[in-house]
Amino acid sequence: MLSRKTVTTLLAAAILAPAAGAFTITTIDVPGAFQTAPQGINSSRDIVGLTRATSTAVTHGFLLSHGTFTAIDVPGHLQTAPRDINEPGDIVGQYDDGPITGPTSTHGFVLSHGVFTTIDFPGVSFTGVFGINNSGEMVGNIIDNAGVNHGFLFQDGAFTQIDVPGASQTFTFGINDKDEIVGFYIDSGGAQHGYLRTDDGSFITIDIPGATATNLRGINDQGSITGQYRNASGTHAFVLSSGVVTTIDVPGAAATFGRGIDQQGDVAGNFVDAATGRTRGFVATIP
Repeated sequence: MLSRKTVTTLLAAAILAPAAGAFTITTIDVPGAFQTAPQGINSSRDIVGLTRATSTAVTHGFLLSHGTFTAIDVPGHLQTAPRDINEPGDIVGQYDDGPITGPTSTHGFVLSHGVFTTIDFPGVSFTGVFGINNSGEMVGNIIDNAGVNHGFLFQDGAFTQIDVPGASQTFTFGINDKDEIVGFYIDSGGAQHGYLRTDDGSFITIDIPGATATNLRGINDQGSITGQYRNASGTHAFVLSSGVVTTIDVPGAAATFGRGIDQQGDVAGNFVDAATGRTRGFVATIP
């Protein structure tokens, strides 16, 4: 069981209700790609993500800035996957060593001023960096040698492991300038819940009403959160802001996923095109 002292349920949850959102949707497709999956966005509308030429091809990263796509690939390594970008333009993500179908090690990275720096949690073969704030503090996930997922905070050159009390697995994705961190955890019964870790290290469980699974992916400095939830009708992106949940469903999508949120509350993410089965990107802009 999760301790009531450290983990509470969002008090407003009982009155929250997903509602059709009034967003303007713009789709994003890397030219010629089978898959385009935006992951992070900053307030300059710079967007980072990953792309594949086919459903089984190697993963490459991209930056979309002022309408121009730029490839992001860690030199000499396979499978680069950017995950977030902050206001100064620093990009974080992960890359793989080894053959596509064989044993690999996964390393985190930060790309700053054109220079890649590897981020490796000590003693594990999987480190992925998923979020960065404007101070350069990073969050992400590791898989330990027993196959268990844990979150982490990388701050001032030191790692702090993040585990929701009582959870069997913890995943960490987003951090803002107030050191508020979001992600999701899996409880002992296998259910998936979102969580907010406050700046004092306390945890708040966040479950979208009526959802069977809630996944929090990004948080801005106003405390607005994006991610996705699953219910009987499918998988839907959302924004949680000031106690109100707004659902984002891209028209024609079989599933919609929220990934990053900027300071204005605009959301970048990806969706599965029901007609083609392709993964495509989107930006949802508040009018």
